Amino acid sequence: MKLKTHIHSVESCGTVDGPGLRYVIFTQGCLLRCQFCHNPDTWAFGKGEGMEVSVSSLMKDIKDYLPFLQASNGGVTVSGGEPLLHVDFLIELFTECKKLGIHTAIDSSGGCFTRKDRFIQSLDTLIELTDLVLLDLKQINDQKHRALTSISNKHILDFARYLNEKQVPIWVRHVLIPDITDQEADLRGLADFIHTLSNVRKVEVLPYHRLGVYKWEALGLDYPLKDVSTPTDDKVKWAQNILNEAVV
Repeated sequence: MKLKTHIHSVESCGTVDGPGLRYVIFTQGCLLRCQFCHNPDTWAFGKGEGMEVSVSSLMKDIKDYLPFLQASNGGVTVSGGEPLLHVDFLIELFTECKKLGIHTAIDSSGGCFTRKDRFIQSLDTLIELTDLVLLDLKQINDQKHRALTSISNKHILDFARYLNEKQVPIWVRHVLIPDITDQEADLRGLADFIHTLSNVRKVEVLPYHRLGVYKWEALGLDYPLKDVSTPTDDKVKWAQNILNEAVV
């Protein structure tokens, strides 16, 4: 357990990042620049960013919470930032988790996915150790996705197809942003795409919020969605109904 990587923080008893109570690790580094990101302080990636940790130090901490994780049928979730920037570290971490029977999950936007041999070989190994992927699908329309996140969604959708090929259970997550990701045509397009996947176990519509604005300001960044309001409960339920129609 000699590998080390940089993380932003940990949450010892998370309740929203997979089933049961979760030990959630937020990794450092992300290729996307989402306009609604509530953790822009996780974007930077490299030496000196975040906290350097080893697998052994994390496992030592995880074991302290193991009774709570097991009692709730919970486990360990690696979020971010983007966890897939740390594939080799995650392989070692999840290998140790599996020795203790711990449920493992990855919360990913798929922003660094590629079919290149070296990445796929490592990812194949990681996926064998992964029980669940929480997949963030932010916008099905590629042009709108570029405007919202700074990158194309083509390789992200290919990541979803890869997970379907591997038959890894996924929860699809979609952040509902008024006038940006709540258009009916886009939601139905996303539903059509989800319908092509046979490994979707759950679809979650997450209402947009402005809780991360202070982080943007602290970093000296101009928050682009400062005039956007949180969607109403009725709007969230409406979107949820559209996307849930796609779940087989």
